[in-house]
Amino acid sequence: MIKLSNSWVIMNPGGGPTPDKPDISVVDYEPGTTVSSFMNLRVADIQACYEQWRAKGAEFVTPPIDRGAEIRCYMRDPDGYMIEVGQSTGLLGGHL
Repeated sequence: MIKLSNSWVIMNPGGGPTPDKPDISVVDYEPGTTVSSFMNLRVADIQACYEQWRAKGAEFVTPPIDRGAEIRCYMRDPDGYMIEVGQSTGLLGGHL
């Protein structure tokens, strides 16, 4: 996690399916395989963001899901790339 200009950049190297992306795995790079990654955006109000973007046509995998230190959901851009949209709830204050 890196703080830049009053915002946070979070690097996610990989991970398996979770309740908010049940059929999707992000895998580490291995020579000869597909490289997979996603952009991670943090917003102040995830529910409002989800409702506004969905009303404008955004395609979300699931509604926002509370995961303790964050509330998050995933969407796909028009080219099919994954974008995580989340709201930190305790992570930045050291509460997990």
